[in-house]
Amino acid sequence: MDRKVAVIVGATTKWRGDGFMTKLIHGTALDASDVPEGIRWGVGGAIAQKYAAEGFHVVLTTRSAGNAADLEDAIRRQGGSCSTVEMDLASDDSIAEAFQKIRADAGETDALIYNAGYPDGRDLPPEMELLEHMPVEIFDVAQTVSSRGPFLIAREVLPAMRERGAGSFFFSNNANSLRGRKRGTGNSLYYPRVMMRTLAQVLTEEYSVHGVHVANVVIDGLIDSPGTRALPVAQKNPDIIINPVKIAEAFWFLQTQDRSAWTHELQLTPFPSKPSV
Repeated sequence: MDRKVAVIVGATTKWRGDGFMTKLIHGTALDASDVPEGIRWGVGGAIAQKYAAEGFHVVLTTRSAGNAADLEDAIRRQGGSCSTVEMDLASDDSIAEAFQKIRADAGETDALIYNAGYPDGRDLPPEMELLEHMPVEIFDVAQTVSSRGPFLIAREVLPAMRERGAGSFFFSNNANSLRGRKRGTGNSLYYPRVMMRTLAQVLTEEYSVHGVHVANVVIDGLIDSPGTRALPVAQKNPDIIINPVKIAEAFWFLQTQDRSAWTHELQLTPFPSKPSV
């Protein structure tokens, strides 16, 4: 395949019309047919569409291919090149098999965007807000997605990038990566995201000299999607939600930077909000 390959880990949002979080919070799936395609699948979907529009073959990874079927169809209707590979971040074998398939079918990865998320912990009641009540299974999921998963994926894609002296590895992160914060009721266990940021810093030191651009993108706010735009807080003040199309443009800005002036951390905050520190 002649096209460059972009792999989007976590290509669809759990806030999509029929996503887990949408159903959990709203009690039912929502009709997303009137939501623009750039927003419909959250950050991962917007990034996938942007890279496809710029000529990359985009590989969508998801635990179940059905989750990304509509997104893949949309990219192809838009004239882009796209495929889907199932991958479970909790399984070493699944990660290895997924990238073996990607290399065989599409080629080596030129751009890796790590956008995996997790809802675990959001449904715990207020009386289980403190760490002493946190089930260890929820901690394990947070560590798997925030730290172990990207470590294993980095081992899959960075050797080839290093050998050819080019490539990009970008993390889609959140404000909880900036410092440890108490988990509030309704939130996931996010402080392991600090480890994701640390990994990005380590990979920057190790691989920039080999021509690989690593960056941590702090998405500092509520991301627009079918499920989030229906929340009362978003309905009351729509200016606080971040357009995933614009987030995707920020990732493309990183992708196209000259190596003489690389950005290694980028923070995106909606204008009415005070940037997190």
